[in-house]
Amino acid sequence: MATLHHYPLSPSCRLVRLQLAEYDIQLGMKTWVMWDQSQELLSLNPAGQLPIFEDEKNGIIPGARVISEWVEEVMETAWLMPKTPGERAETRRLVDWFEVKFWEEVSKPLLRERVIKRFQSGETISSELLRIALSNARVHLDYIDWLAAQDAWLVGRSMTLADFAAAAHLSVLDYFGDIQWEQFPDAKMWYMKLKSRPSFRPLLADIVVGMPPAPHYSIVDF
Repeated sequence: MATLHHYPLSPSCRLVRLQLAEYDIQLGMKTWVMWDQSQELLSLNPAGQLPIFEDEKNGIIPGARVISEWVEEVMETAWLMPKTPGERAETRRLVDWFEVKFWEEVSKPLLRERVIKRFQSGETISSELLRIALSNARVHLDYIDWLAAQDAWLVGRSMTLADFAAAAHLSVLDYFGDIQWEQFPDAKMWYMKLKSRPSFRPLLADIVVGMPPAPHYSIVDF
């Protein structure tokens, strides 16, 4: 059986978990902490980053975007990457948007302030850095809200990896109750559609010890 090395609140790990669950790929889960730079982790991925997919047949495949593209290539029934070149390019653009831009401007500083400082370094949380990250999040949510108003999904009429990439990052903010969903009605309806899928249920069951989720986090029709 394959193993996914992950951290529950890592958006990149959540992207891969959603994709694999959507295809009903059975695998074991090994949990690490995001800041782990042990020799064991570095031996799996010299970059020291999660997620990492590992099995006997295919060896080690590190990185969310690498894993996701690989899954779409090897799965005969894969459908999360569109068929037309234009839609594939747009899907990749949005996946890159969330995995790079959203990560740097929102997810990374929020996780550093809310999680890493609390459990690793014990440093004082910076309210100013939190404010900046949440202000950035509102800009991104305006964009998601606009995209969601254009069609059924972020890239046209079919769900793609772009939807999972966006939802993976937003789900972490939602865990902390950091989204005022009433301000983004189209994004909320889009997110509820994703949240109702069976592939999303394992994420909704995630609980970090000492840091419970917002009360509405596991409610589909919120």
